[in-house]
Amino acid sequence: MVQKNKIVFTAILCLFFIVIGGQMQAQKSSKKTTQKVVIDTAKNKAVAVDTIKPRLKLKLFKTKAHASYYHNKFNGKRTSSGIRFSNDKYTAAHRKLPFGTKLKVTNEENGKWVIVVVIDRGPFSRGREIDLSRRAFMEIASNKNSGTLTVKLEIIEN
Repeated sequence: MVQKNKIVFTAILCLFFIVIGGQMQAQKSSKKTTQKVVIDTAKNKAVAVDTIKPRLKLKLFKTKAHASYYHNKFNGKRTSSGIRFSNDKYTAAHRKLPFGTKLKVTNEENGKWVIVVVIDRGPFSRGREIDLSRRAFMEIASNKNSGTLTVKLEIIEN
């Protein structure tokens, strides 16, 4: 019991010094970092994990665009870029954007968003701007039974 109390006390003490040291370091540096402290129960140690959240550079491409999603019959087939399509990935088809373009697609109804990569050409239905993979579509859809959404498209610049 005494041994267990020593380990717990040591873990709390380490945690205290990590938090205090992180606060002092955050005041010195000009970068915005957040510090997470995780207690590793297997080793009885407090471990500090620094994470830096980079901001995305977004360029507005289009608002009030109509989005739809791929049918399951396209799973496994090659796209225009040569990549095999999968409805389980975060991909999209657009008529004009270059292959490999990363887009932030935001549902204008509920504010949910997803990041997709353009790998195909389409959609070929008049009035539709983008085709999303089923996974990407369902993640941002508020009504899972609908086939189209009104979305905002933003290009992610590196």
